[in-house]
Amino acid sequence: MERQKIEADFLNMLREYNRIIYKVISFYTDENNTLDDLYQDVVLNLWKAFPNFRGESQLSTWIYRIALNTCVSFYRKNVRRPTCVEITSDIKAYTEENEVVAELYACISRLGKLERALILLYLEDRPYKEIAEIMGITATNVSTKIGRIKEKLKQISKM
Repeated sequence: MERQKIEADFLNMLREYNRIIYKVISFYTDENNTLDDLYQDVVLNLWKAFPNFRGESQLSTWIYRIALNTCVSFYRKNVRRPTCVEITSDIKAYTEENEVVAELYACISRLGKLERALILLYLEDRPYKEIAEIMGITATNVSTKIGRIKEKLKQISKM
């Protein structure tokens, strides 16, 4: 009975937070095959860790952290050189049909992987403290990096 409850809770969590998972992995992929592989890796890592989730952070924070760590680990193992990742149609489907938003995401796709992760969390209106917890840095460092990323995005948009 306990196993069935865990499975049901896990599936409910996946349904509720599926958008977050796809958004994170979309920032780290440029091919549909890689997207599917990364999604499976994230779900597998979530499943392995799910029974041990202690609730010390928000569930969404925990999911972001596992998804980001899975994506970074995946690319450390499989990609030897940095690539420019374009925003996928999955991300565009989640944004309004707004040229300004599309331009912003195009600029974000030109940032480094860690910068993309930070700005993704910032755009999700996550508090700096939560972003710091997810990224494993201090809230002050988050604030500094977000300011620098904003400046960098201004420069990119002028190009």
